[in-house]
Amino acid sequence: MRVLQSSALALGLATVKFAEAQAQFLVNELSFGYTGRINDRGQATVPGFNIQGTPDVPEVLSNKLILTPPHPGNTRGAIWADQPNKYSTWVADVDFRVNGPERGSGNLNIWLARRGNQEISQSSVYTVGRFDGLALVIDQHGGSGGMVRGFLNDGTTDFKAHQSVDSLAFGHCNYAYRNLGRPSQIKLRQTNQVFKVEVDGRLCFESDKITIPPGYFFGITAAAGDNPDSSEIFKMVTMTENLDAKQDAPLQQQSNQGQGQAQAQMSYGRTSNYQNNANRGNGNGNQNGGDAFDDSIPDANAETITSSKAQFEDLHNRLQSVNHHLSTIFRQLTGVGTVGEKRHEETSKAVDDVKRLLTKLDKLDTIQGDIQKLQRDMREMRNDINMKVKDSEHAMKNFIGSNHGTMLEHVAIQAAPKHGKLIFVIIGSQILIVGAYIYYERKKTLPKKYL
Repeated sequence: MRVLQSSALALGLATVKFAEAQAQFLVNELSFGYTGRINDRGQATVPGFNIQGTPDVPEVLSNKLILTPPHPGNTRGAIWADQPNKYSTWVADVDFRVNGPERGSGNLNIWLARRGNQEISQSSVYTVGRFDGLALVIDQHGGSGGMVRGFLNDGTTDFKAHQSVDSLAFGHCNYAYRNLGRPSQIKLRQTNQVFKVEVDGRLCFESDKITIPPGYFFGITAAAGDNPDSSEIFKMVTMTENLDAKQDAPLQQQSNQGQGQAQAQMSYGRTSNYQNNANRGNGNGNQNGGDAFDDSIPDANAETITSSKAQFEDLHNRLQSVNHHLSTIFRQLTGVGTVGEKRHEETSKAVDDVKRLLTKLDKLDTIQGDIQKLQRDMREMRNDINMKVKDSEHAMKNFIGSNHGTMLEHVAIQAAPKHGKLIFVIIGSQILIVGAYIYYERKKTLPKKYL
């Protein structure tokens, strides 16, 4: 065991809230890939974990584990921890990446189950039978771009035979996980007050009605369809606040004790009201707040206490009741503080969004000024054009008025027809004709000469 020094994990720890702001310690036997390598010895195994697959065992590379390859289809892969989680409060980080064609199919399942590999093996949430524990499913449910959903079972429900497994989900959030080109992070966190699931540092859903008992096994399974997705696991890191807080009771005893607790809490977590709250990502509401003080000790007359033993028992019971009530109040105040911080973050985000919108609105003043300037320029241009047209019109009128008279005289003089030449031509032609006729007649009357 050693204190976690990885910068990536330290960044995740920096965002914890007041109730979780304690040092986190790495649980080596439930972690791999936190150094950037799956196996520091260069072997094709994952220390502390069991790997299995169909038809072939998943390939282990230096920095990732390929549960389902991109070819062929209809493959399955699984990795299960050899040892159970013995801590009641813990944080589990899983870095994964899913790549595939446009219409690729498949799902990735993160498990925390009582019997682990024995109950689930390589199954997905759609092919598993009865199991006791938690299943977190990442797939394209309902044709969405991606969704993260949580399922609980206390060992009584056969998921494989169930008519509608999707209706058993107690919480979900949308997350487009395919073909991002980078690893995605799923973080499961269980504290004394709440269980929550975060995706890439953002809250997916949470609930204060769920507690997974110690003694359950971590595991990851993946299944691919005919058009397969490639599922890659880069790391799984488990941390806890106190490495010495192991519950070393025998596994069977832990299972028997935890089963009753899980049955009570998991069955309550699947009530319809809680499903609605969890689906909204706000499953931490206090739904049993009206029953928080139903175990109050009724008042009794002092005359009924006749012995010191009875007095001591009454005082002891009342002190215990007060202690229980104070604990309940503390938990409720912690929940209220958590909700208040969440609402504060949402309000701050909304205020930041409004500020960004206001900065965009500031640009409207500049645009309005430019439009007004353009209007002024166009008005001045129109006035200039009107003045130019008027000046041209006046100049043309003056030119026509001054030159119109001389133009008429010129046209009358130059273009008037000259009849003298015409008359001369007509008379001259008549004279020529008459002369020619006289010459002809005289020549006709002259005596003829004969040879």
